[in-house]
Amino acid sequence: MSPEPRWTRSRGRSPCPDGVSGSRPRGGTRNVKLVVGLGNPGSQYAETRHNIGWMVLDRLADRAGRSGRGRQRDASESVQIRYKGLDLVLAKPLTFMNDSGVAVRKLLARERVPLADVLVVADDFALPFGKLRFREAGSHGGHNGLRSIIEELESEKFSRLRVGIGEPGRGAIDHVLSRFAADERTRLPILLDAAADAVEAWARDGTSKAANRFNPFELQAPASAVVDGVDAPGPGEVGGPADATGVRRTKTGWRRILGGDPVDHGEGGTGGDATGGRGGGGRDGGGRR
Repeated sequence: MSPEPRWTRSRGRSPCPDGVSGSRPRGGTRNVKLVVGLGNPGSQYAETRHNIGWMVLDRLADRAGRSGRGRQRDASESVQIRYKGLDLVLAKPLTFMNDSGVAVRKLLARERVPLADVLVVADDFALPFGKLRFREAGSHGGHNGLRSIIEELESEKFSRLRVGIGEPGRGAIDHVLSRFAADERTRLPILLDAAADAVEAWARDGTSKAANRFNPFELQAPASAVVDGVDAPGPGEVGGPADATGVRRTKTGWRRILGGDPVDHGEGGTGGDATGGRGGGGRDGGGRR
């Protein structure tokens, strides 16, 4: 993963033959949704646990055929993609984590997207590594990026997808600013695929149905992963992450990543600090940074 946002900068009014839209649809014929991934700008924060929101957006952009840099404006870098019939604006605040709300407020004003069509993707060390948790609204749970958004918008009524980064065995700040351990890195591609699938499900079916499908998700260790000195299996190999079709193979057969099937299975930068210390407790996360 690159230390800076990786999306291709839009040039002119390209017809975008790869299915990616370079401009906002006009005339109200399409429902554009805004997905905000929280993280910190700068190479020193690249690939850290706190930046997993950026990593999820990178995976979505890659699926839509985007790479490189996006458009920098209003304290964020963003790109609009059209993928599997969905129109999404993917945005990375270029403020530090504690000022994420400034960028989100400006994004909402520019894109004219209602809060009902906004999803924030953030890390959560109150969840085990690889766990996914949707919520339609709620407190910041001690997460300073969510805290900033709630304060700037004066509302808790926006959906969020929390991605578990594991409980810290040391100080919270050191943990969120650390890189993933070797055994976690072998499973990270699977987690990013699942989180990207979850975002797609949210955009298509709404938070409640996406939660029913993905909140039970459990990340399993690759069957044949070897951490020290040996490469983990590649996409489509036994024990490796999913291939381009979403199929992950195991010793006992193969399956699609949970949520990869579009069929519904549920019922219903500016200056600042990277973490800002430990935050207060909340109903959806406990005491956090």
